[in-house]
Amino acid sequence: MNTIVCIKQVPDTEHLQEVTINPETNTLERQKIPAIINPFDVNAIEEAIRIKEKQGGKVTVVTMGPPQAEEALRTALAMGADEAILLTDRAFAGSDTWATAKTLAKAIRKISEYDLIFFGKQAIDGDTAQVGPEVAEALSLPQITYVNKLDIEGNKVKGKRTVEDAYEEVEAPMPCVITVTKDINEPRFASIKGLLKAKKAGIIKWGKDDLNLTDKETGLNGSATQVIKIFTPPRREKGEIIEGATADEKASKLVEKLREDKII
Repeated sequence: MNTIVCIKQVPDTEHLQEVTINPETNTLERQKIPAIINPFDVNAIEEAIRIKEKQGGKVTVVTMGPPQAEEALRTALAMGADEAILLTDRAFAGSDTWATAKTLAKAIRKISEYDLIFFGKQAIDGDTAQVGPEVAEALSLPQITYVNKLDIEGNKVKGKRTVEDAYEEVEAPMPCVITVTKDINEPRFASIKGLLKAKKAGIIKWGKDDLNLTDKETGLNGSATQVIKIFTPPRREKGEIIEGATADEKASKLVEKLREDKII
């Protein structure tokens, strides 16, 4: 059973107070924020490894990003993945979900041997939940999204997926694209042996030319959408708390305040 896990390196949300916007480029200054594997993607890695432990096969982890995204791949290798591929090229900069999905789909075709393709349900920096389904569409594969329980029966996969206040059980033939929620498993910690092995492991690197992509298909040129501007909203003034012994007294004070400010 060969699986591919597509992951993304994202800013660590525990350091949101350190997030700053470059005033000249209006872009997020990511280099100032610690980076981690997207949390939902960690569950995707874990699920792929569990399948390998039960049924054998190979786990290949793929990410698209700058050279420093190699760190995320080594973490996945330390957990138990077998192979890591970094899609990195200046031509990929500025890719929206459409261009990202097209690039990932090209890489998956190049890998060629797979039964399941895993994604986390969404990335915490963009929250679009679009890339997994778009890759499935690009590859003309069935997909099951928001999966919190997965069973494999022969050449079929059955996923239990959350939908608002209920759940659905969806069956699909393999190969298939699966996006997972955090409820699907509890990710393992990397062992010391795994960390040492991952540190020495080779990382396969593919650029635009390796994937037979043109300049018009990648980055901003290949994106259907573009972010015009990112900015930090102005701080709101501190609110005023109206004190009073009873609700009626507070209401009277509020009405008096609104009249003084000529709001009513």
